[in-house]
Amino acid sequence: MKIAITGGTGFVGQAVTRELLDHDHEVVILTRSPEKYKKRRGVTYVKWLTDDSHPQDELEGTEVFINLAGESINSGRWTDERKKRIINSRITSTQEVINIMKNLSHPPACLINASAIGFYPSSKENTYTEASTEKADDFLGETVQIWENEAAKAEKAGFRVVYTRFGIILGEEDGALPRMALPYKLFAGGTVLPGDQWMSWVHIDDVARAIRFSAEHGEVSGPVNVTAPTPHRMKEFGITLGSVLGRPHWIPVPPFALKIAMGEMSQLVLEGQKVLPGVLSENGFQFEYPELESALVNIYHSK
Repeated sequence: MKIAITGGTGFVGQAVTRELLDHDHEVVILTRSPEKYKKRRGVTYVKWLTDDSHPQDELEGTEVFINLAGESINSGRWTDERKKRIINSRITSTQEVINIMKNLSHPPACLINASAIGFYPSSKENTYTEASTEKADDFLGETVQIWENEAAKAEKAGFRVVYTRFGIILGEEDGALPRMALPYKLFAGGTVLPGDQWMSWVHIDDVARAIRFSAEHGEVSGPVNVTAPTPHRMKEFGITLGSVLGRPHWIPVPPFALKIAMGEMSQLVLEGQKVLPGVLSENGFQFEYPELESALVNIYHSK
């Protein structure tokens, strides 16, 4: 299939591109600066979101759009200005993707739109699946809901739409894991208190595989929780991470310290929810890394 990706040069986008190429798909990456990237087999870079860009001219024949574009939530404090950029970047990219899809002479079959498990409220007792109707009312929850509502306009236009609600994505080079691992590498790792908050995690390779699975399986639509089937409490996660790194787990991290350092963004690790991948499991998707220890061993000891 010919598959277009926005945000294709980012953390998740690079993994998705590798996965698609490994399975003989043709990839078109939409970027503001295609000249920055070297040509490579199977990948075309197309300019978009600039005054002089005409991306749909090169997108005829595209069967699936994967929309990962949006300012990172994980970098920098959530100031009022950053919050606006985080939301607006997601609205703008999604609107443009849908506009392109609607104007192609041969409409694509599907839009796979990034989302996050922040859609669900934080809870230490509840378990959430795609059938859960509870919605978070904090900044992250509202951002995800706005993003999904924007993508839902493609569904109203007749396209199959998948909302991939990502958990905490684990990879060595980017995402949350390098920050979580750093204290352990410095022999200062410990539980992020209170320690009983849930962490619904997923290996970056399984994220890419789940996106490819959603593209290839027409029966998959609507919300899809992209989380490993074995979420952990934060204390258990820290103990496992320390063990895999060969470092002690001993110095607890008090909530106030993270709030001072990270501001409102500290909710990403101080709060959490237990989220299970119901749709993927029901449709036969097999996780390559369903267990936390094997995922971390692969990330840190496979090279």
